[in-house]
Amino acid sequence: MIGFGQNVNIPDPDFKQYLVGNAAINTNGDAHIQVSEASAFNGSIICMQCGWSDLTGIQAFTALTVLKCNDNDLATLDVSQNIALTILECDRNNLTTLDVSQNTALTKLSVWENNLTSLNVNSNIALMNLICKDNEITTLDLSQNTALTSLNCEYNQISSLDVSQNTALISLGCSYNLLTSMNVDNNAVLEKLTFANNQITSLNVTNNTELTQLNADNNLLTSLDVRNGNNSNMTIAGSSFRAVNNPNLTCVSVDDPAWSTIHWYNTDPWMTFSSDCSGTTSIQQLITITNKKLLKVTDLLGRETQPTNNEVLIYMYDDGTTEKKFSAN
Repeated sequence: MIGFGQNVNIPDPDFKQYLVGNAAINTNGDAHIQVSEASAFNGSIICMQCGWSDLTGIQAFTALTVLKCNDNDLATLDVSQNIALTILECDRNNLTTLDVSQNTALTKLSVWENNLTSLNVNSNIALMNLICKDNEITTLDLSQNTALTSLNCEYNQISSLDVSQNTALISLGCSYNLLTSMNVDNNAVLEKLTFANNQITSLNVTNNTELTQLNADNNLLTSLDVRNGNNSNMTIAGSSFRAVNNPNLTCVSVDDPAWSTIHWYNTDPWMTFSSDCSGTTSIQQLITITNKKLLKVTDLLGRETQPTNNEVLIYMYDDGTTEKKFSAN
């Protein structure tokens, strides 16, 4: 790391040019970066799409607080000496491993779209924001990250995810993994949950009273309970509630079936909303109307209409229940 005259060894010419050209780092204005200059710098090194392929020399910046080197060509990155780092972003590089065990001050770590097969964040107890999507990670231990408020681990190969210790979580994105179950009972302040394209069979979000977005598309759900008292605040058009392509999900338990039927339209045609789905066991039960009187039929905009084929319609009955049905020719 240290060469002749106590200059920092920086073999990558583009990286060296960036450092030498930064007056806050190269305080004496010469053609090199001295060890004293590097160790005294406590600011940020930020350069996206700079053509960097080797960050050898970064180790001398022991007081560095922010490193953003997204969209470069890095195959390795040694930040073991950068113990003051609070933010590390190295998205869209070619990293296969990353050791952040010495970076205990990190509050944000973003390693989006690399080639990581594992990521150990057990030492990063101050971490609040973790983005590790688009990698090849198979396991992710978050038991020590109790300060975590935002997690995006989408597009990996994770088969199990325990967030029971992450009680501060506000946003959780784990779509496109291999998950078969999801427990968010302890995540009372969770506002956004996306787990599309997994193999999850049941989900209960009744404890998540702050939830405003839920995406459950393309799973194997047979049970979904959204009775958390906050359904009426899930009103973001097109994204507040999604449960498309869950072939065995015929009923979703909600706060107000009539309200959900009108406002949540990203669902399968055979799915209905109810205040209690415990009595619903089959699609046929949803299609066959027994022991109740049909009051009216409306389209998804609430306009009264007549039953027709090839259109999703809302059926309202005298017992207060509603059904969303699709009848094909």
